[in-house]
Amino acid sequence: MTLFNRGQTNADLFPEAEKLVGDRDGNLEALRGRSWDAVIDVAGYVPRVVRQSVELVDAPYYLFVSTISVYASLDGPIREDDETHGDVDSEAIMEHYGELKAMCERVAQTRPGAIVRPGLIVGPHDPTGRFTYWPHRIARGGDVLAPAPREAKASLIDVRDLGAFIVHLCESGTPGIFNCVDVTTWGALLDACVRGVNPGATLVWVPGDWLAEQGVGEWMELPLWVAPNGEFPGLHDVDNSRAVAAGLTFRPLEEVARATVEHAETTDAAGLKPEREAELLAARA
Repeated sequence: MTLFNRGQTNADLFPEAEKLVGDRDGNLEALRGRSWDAVIDVAGYVPRVVRQSVELVDAPYYLFVSTISVYASLDGPIREDDETHGDVDSEAIMEHYGELKAMCERVAQTRPGAIVRPGLIVGPHDPTGRFTYWPHRIARGGDVLAPAPREAKASLIDVRDLGAFIVHLCESGTPGIFNCVDVTTWGALLDACVRGVNPGATLVWVPGDWLAEQGVGEWMELPLWVAPNGEFPGLHDVDNSRAVAAGLTFRPLEEVARATVEHAETTDAAGLKPEREAELLAARA
């Protein structure tokens, strides 16, 4: 295994792997003249930059890690053959994330290989604090505000399950496009977090439409949650059957929750503040 990056972070990870230092935007010299069995492109955001490695790296199989954000509509159910975003004349990643990723996919598809489209990637070393909020909040105990209804869909994928599937695709040389998400429900997800990290915590289910009326922010303030009448109502309604048929498997959610508490930290950017949660719970009491 060879890792190619700028050598600026996580230098102590994977000490057994060969490490090549460079920059995928204009400094790929360390890759020139070498060959590999497969390429796993995990951090391509701009098509111009992805094209550099697509054209240079010598390997018979090129796997590009994309996102379900490439779909032109997130009304659900989301399937691999649905229309994706068109091109944009911009490299502004924050404003055009989905469009740029779709363009990167089209560049990568000029090589034999696969496209994997995960949703929220969670588990050990997750830096985003998004799913991380839930197991850490439940670990603190007490009454935990949860978005009703319990049967509403929720989707994510543990990084270890995604990684294992990616390696499997490379080893088998399987081509195609794959939605890589574990689709569950809010009830199953949060119940698993309770069982996994703190059986003493109490989930208090609050209607999603009421949360929206109170101005609770989707996705970040209340992580993973999308409002019933929000902009992306089908974000969690993802068809993963193609990936499952190709070998994608999911570990128990209790294990995901425990690993998250042990190996991922919360962030100030994601999650209800304690006083905000208390106010909402008091208002519904």
